Amino acid sequence: MLIEDALGRFLDEDIGHGDITTDAILDPGAKATGHVGCKERAVIAGLSESVILLKLLGCEGKSKVRDGQEVPAGTIILEVKGSGSALLRVERVLLNLLSHMSGVATATAELVSIIKESGSSARIACTRKTLPGLRYFEKRAVELGGGDTHRLRLDDAVLIKDNHLALAGSITESVRKAKAKVSFTKKIEVEATSPDQAVEAALAGADIVLLDNMTSHEAKKSVNLLEARKLRKHVLVEVSGGITRENLADYAKTGADVISIGSITHSAKAIDMSLELHRTKQG
Repeated sequence: MLIEDALGRFLDEDIGHGDITTDAILDPGAKATGHVGCKERAVIAGLSESVILLKLLGCEGKSKVRDGQEVPAGTIILEVKGSGSALLRVERVLLNLLSHMSGVATATAELVSIIKESGSSARIACTRKTLPGLRYFEKRAVELGGGDTHRLRLDDAVLIKDNHLALAGSITESVRKAKAKVSFTKKIEVEATSPDQAVEAALAGADIVLLDNMTSHEAKKSVNLLEARKLRKHVLVEVSGGITRENLADYAKTGADVISIGSITHSAKAIDMSLELHRTKQG
């Protein structure tokens, strides 16, 4: 199973040839229980993966909240039990995973909230700016935070960007080639850096026009031009590049359908969490 394989690699990376501290001082037969506490307000993500992670070392986990749930500071989110030595081995990977995934989900949810408050129906999406090996976990966290995962991989959709155009030619010709070679089931998106390029992409038959690194004013101008040319209803409009919490509401007013922000995966602040263990009395 893909998730189990990834989690196994995370454990191998951290444990190496063994936990020499635990092996030196702990009775191998010692049993323990414990819980993971979330020390700050957060949208929780990674609980289902944490239960799988614990099982890999013969331990048990019981979620006390659900993935995607917002919790206040001080909430116990996961109860654990099993071999004391196994729980100590899994501790850091468990906390790293929960802290990071919850950080991504929380950052996403905050941006989704700004969009709702602005009255826009635009969707918040992430990008492929994920850490190698963590894409599944980061994209899942975005989804749990109320965002859109965008492309998971290069084979999900056609996205013609500036470097493609530098090597392959014009927008019109690139879209023509993509339509000729790629299955009809795949969307074709084109990156545009000016209103004129946005119009060219729409006229060429793109399904999605990505307004890249435009100011909110420039993005609005592009949307207006598409409307004036009677092309707007034929394409989805995505905006991306330079978008922050502070200017998000301005981009929401452009009329874009999707607002993609790389920072929700590559720069999300980890949520502060801790694992507290207690030795189980032997019967």
